[in-house]
Amino acid sequence: MLRRYQQKAIDDLYAWFAVNPDGHPCLELPTGSGKSHIVAALCQDAIQTWPETRILMLTHVKELILQNAEKMLLHWPDAPLGVYSAGLKRRELGRSITFAGIQSVRQRAAEIGHIDLVIVDECHLINHTQEGGYRRLIDDLTVINPALRVIGLTATPYRLGHGLITDAPALFSDLIQPTSIEELIALKYLAPLRSKRTDLRISTAGVRKRGGEYREDDLIEAMEKFDTPGAVDEALRRASERRSMLFFCTGVDHARMVRDLLRERGITAEAVLGSTPAAERDQILSDFKAGRIQALTNANVLTTGFDHPNLDCIVFLRATLSVSLYVQMAGRGMRVKSHCDDCLVLDFAGLVATHGPITQVDPGRKKGSGDAPIK
Repeated sequence: MLRRYQQKAIDDLYAWFAVNPDGHPCLELPTGSGKSHIVAALCQDAIQTWPETRILMLTHVKELILQNAEKMLLHWPDAPLGVYSAGLKRRELGRSITFAGIQSVRQRAAEIGHIDLVIVDECHLINHTQEGGYRRLIDDLTVINPALRVIGLTATPYRLGHGLITDAPALFSDLIQPTSIEELIALKYLAPLRSKRTDLRISTAGVRKRGGEYREDDLIEAMEKFDTPGAVDEALRRASERRSMLFFCTGVDHARMVRDLLRERGITAEAVLGSTPAAERDQILSDFKAGRIQALTNANVLTTGFDHPNLDCIVFLRATLSVSLYVQMAGRGMRVKSHCDDCLVLDFAGLVATHGPITQVDPGRKKGSGDAPIK
């Protein structure tokens, strides 16, 4: 059974399509609102109403592919679905619904064939120009079926250096907002964030910018001057009653350093990096969710596709000018917990002061606010 706002999202989509014979809508839904349940119900309704419908569900990480496919089968056990992902070692085409990774299918429009509806999770990563894997695949599929429609889903409908993902020449025509973070917190479907100003603060003085974001090499150099051991001590002191901590760090070496500092202080900790082998990463995340690991550090890895409801403390040890990245990181802590009412945010990077509480950010009308698109 869908929650009221989830059903409203589907109803709002149908209402939009009824009055818009052209164009592509984007559903703006907060992190933790159950996008995969909405997708599952939408796919089931579309295929049962129009049996010849063919749907392609796209995203950019294998965790989201699996998550969306599993929710589909939970909602509709007999769903005619296939998965196409090199990372998952599955290449299933020809079903009514295909859950796929963009890296695996971006050049395979001819093999995929006729598609009526493309649904894109984390759609803020689609390039706003006619470039990148998503745009090329959608263009190729539109040649096969000129009536193709696209639905985007994201919690952050804005893009680095561009603004709203509906700003021309973007793919999406309109934003549909069936609910809000405030409403879901009030309904107790999301947990609030409780941020604390820290004694130590990362300085970005002299850090240069590129494309609306801080340069990574300059940020890493700035962090060499920062008292990371002192920040770890302060974080552990302020979060002494918290069970599950996630540290967002500035670069790979910094993530390893923070992990080692935590271990020296008696905390079971691991680092999740882009280079972490898949099997090892899966085991680390499983242990973290089970409580066998108290803290995780990462360098720009666990910002999307990571779902751990009992995460009760987030530590910002990296600065960013990207509101999208900030909201995605903070959103990891907003799922309802079994043991406490909120998620503590320790903001050594001054992100709340820079961007505002995530319930109040208004980044879509200025450049330099989102994530860089996927190539």
